Amino acid sequence: MRSSKLKPHVILYTDGACLGNPGPGGWAAILQYGKHEREISGGEKETTNNRMELRAALEGLRALTDSCKVTLFTDSTYLKRGITEWLPNWKRRNWRRKGGKLANVDLWMKLDEEIVRHEITWRWVKGHAGHMMNERVDKLARKAI
Repeated sequence: MRSSKLKPHVILYTDGACLGNPGPGGWAAILQYGKHEREISGGEKETTNNRMELRAALEGLRALTDSCKVTLFTDSTYLKRGITEWLPNWKRRNWRRKGGKLANVDLWMKLDEEIVRHEITWRWVKGHAGHMMNERVDKLARKAI
């Protein structure tokens, strides 16, 4: 495995959106590597906002063919806290919350598989607060609905 100094550094902006909750939803990600930029997005007919936030991160990371150093920006505290705080306990409890069933367990498990390939720094940004890239990825997610 290459050392992190040699891994490409990718900036990843993610967002999910939903009309109604549940309702039709969309997700989007913008990947930046040096001068290169790629937008990806998709949607589902019946979903939740949290599922779309998870899908945005998952699909953004899946789009990376090599192991990378990633700075991932999200406006979802659910996503950020889930990955950085709650995930180890869920795994210890066989993918269950302290109070019982874990929502979106299928996506959390897929994200858990994906994050081991990369060296990720998770950054939270306030949504709808004028952060240029967050506003841009939000627009893409809404368009994907």
